[in-house]
Amino acid sequence: MADFDWRAWTVKARHGALAVAAFVAARARGLVAFVRRHPRWMGFFGLVFAALLAAFVWIGVSLPLSRSLEPLDSPAVVLLDAQGKPFARRGAYKEAPVVVADLPKYVPDAFIAVEDRRFRRHFGLDVWGMGRAAAVNIKAGRAREGASTITQQLAKNAFLSNERTLRRKAQEAVIAVWLELRLSKDEILARYLSSIYFGDGVYGLGAASRHYFGRPPEKLTLGQAAILAGMVNAPSRLDPVDNPKAAAARADQVLADMVEVKFITAEQAANARGARARAARASLPVGGYFADWVSPQIADAFETARYGEVRVSTTLDGRLQRRAEQAVNRALAKSGTRLKAGQAALVAMRPDGKVVAMVGGRSYAKSQFNRAVQARRQPGSAFKLFVYLAALRDGARPDMRVLGDPVTINGWTPRNYEGGAGTDLTLRDAFAQSNNVIAARIWQTAGGEAVVQAARDLGITSPLKTTDASLSLGAAETTLLELTSAYAAVASGHMPVAPYGRPRKAGEAPPPSRPLDTAQRAALYELLGAVVEEGTGRAARTGQLTYGKTGTTQEHRDAVFVGFTGDLVVGVWVGNDDHSPMNGVTGGGLPAQIWRDFVGQGLKAGLIARDRAPVPRAPPPSEEDGLERQLEQDLGGIPRWLRRIFGG
Repeated sequence: MADFDWRAWTVKARHGALAVAAFVAARARGLVAFVRRHPRWMGFFGLVFAALLAAFVWIGVSLPLSRSLEPLDSPAVVLLDAQGKPFARRGAYKEAPVVVADLPKYVPDAFIAVEDRRFRRHFGLDVWGMGRAAAVNIKAGRAREGASTITQQLAKNAFLSNERTLRRKAQEAVIAVWLELRLSKDEILARYLSSIYFGDGVYGLGAASRHYFGRPPEKLTLGQAAILAGMVNAPSRLDPVDNPKAAAARADQVLADMVEVKFITAEQAANARGARARAARASLPVGGYFADWVSPQIADAFETARYGEVRVSTTLDGRLQRRAEQAVNRALAKSGTRLKAGQAALVAMRPDGKVVAMVGGRSYAKSQFNRAVQARRQPGSAFKLFVYLAALRDGARPDMRVLGDPVTINGWTPRNYEGGAGTDLTLRDAFAQSNNVIAARIWQTAGGEAVVQAARDLGITSPLKTTDASLSLGAAETTLLELTSAYAAVASGHMPVAPYGRPRKAGEAPPPSRPLDTAQRAALYELLGAVVEEGTGRAARTGQLTYGKTGTTQEHRDAVFVGFTGDLVVGVWVGNDDHSPMNGVTGGGLPAQIWRDFVGQGLKAGLIARDRAPVPRAPPPSEEDGLERQLEQDLGGIPRWLRRIFGG
């Protein structure tokens, strides 16, 4: 294609504009003459004109002109751990609107030079710029250049969508004209500078100057202003921190444009080159398993927020969180492939429900699905806590013996993981060995409704069927967070325990709860302690009093260990997202090892109390209790609540 003749095109454009004006004037004169000859049409054309004028006025009057100056719907929030250290940032960042008169003149000039040179002279639509852009696009054979003015960009960003349609462009033009009629040039420019996007979740010049240079916009240098003005066209590609070379080249072009329109001198431009940006705000991830979970709990933090960043404290203990992540990743890296275990989750909380660590999976970057909160998996024998609580409520004691003969309930016959059916055991030993047959017999004796009620009292809200005997072995699905909270109720002696991630305000009452019966709690401590000391959870021993329960589902699809020691309650799950079987992993294996690794590190660092929590003691038996126990021994060790099976 031959070189474009700008002078010839300019002459033609001028003649064309005059011709269009003459055509419009002629048609207007013709319309006036038509109405004079036919007066009856005057009312029709008057109505049409009035309707168009009313629509135009309505559009302008109804525009919320302050929208671009308002705070964002989801302002930036910085989450702080319990030590006051930021660990995540969410939402977009916007500072208070700028005042053009308070800025160095070269700051708004930089944006005008690169975005809309005739901003001070046009009425919202740059007809000359539109013609020039059309010529460039025709010469290139494709759309290479636009002609949106700063006023049009403000109209689009503040009031319209980004759809590329003629209707939207028409709306943009009408709004731009109205903005010019309603606001001064400096007011339009202030609204534009206060709302445009600068990448990295940053909106507005005030936020951008603080984010990239650590200073208010009134203190920007010429070189810094050129960098920010150059970003508007492509904020991500021209990010001065991530792409400094591209941003510097673009800034040089902005300075050259400013020299061309005589906003600055060539010497000023030369002195301004070489400005560099830096990430003045701490680089923080936008999410995380705990951050995602706690976000709904901090919604009220935005009620008084307007601009800037809202800093919100959480219960997360950064020191324990690091150790939790290390324990999970260390175990999966060492044994995950061999054991065909692809994922793990961990929740740690204080007995009152204060969540201090949360790992929802192997890598948040690869999968944001929180397996500690969102995954509903079977807890296996970890559910037996509620089965045995139902028995304790019905008068059973840890030292009572229970028949181990096989039992069939509605056609279902449970089997022990390692066989052994037919052996009579005390409740303590049956719980420690995770005996399935005896758990099913207890469920049958205590009743499904009593078992479900025990689970509800300790805080389990997941669907549970009172008629499903397999519930006794943990066939119902729940979340790790829910299950861990139930064990926290035993540790605290109050039920239920509601997990929380934002510190309670001064004077804020905790959720309603009621005390767990002292004797029943003491018995549960004895049962849970036996699991760790001599049962299936021996791998979780910590060197101090430790209580917990293992859980394993069919074909080793899920493995769980939940327990507590000192002042910390921890739940660990291991499995695969596709529910595929693992290679022999049980709750007393990899989950208990992760639990011990994490808790051991916490104890070593002084982050977990050493035997601070007193072991609950049941009240001494009364004379009547002694006689009843003697009677049970005389009857062959069959407890009162179990004798009902035989009609005794």
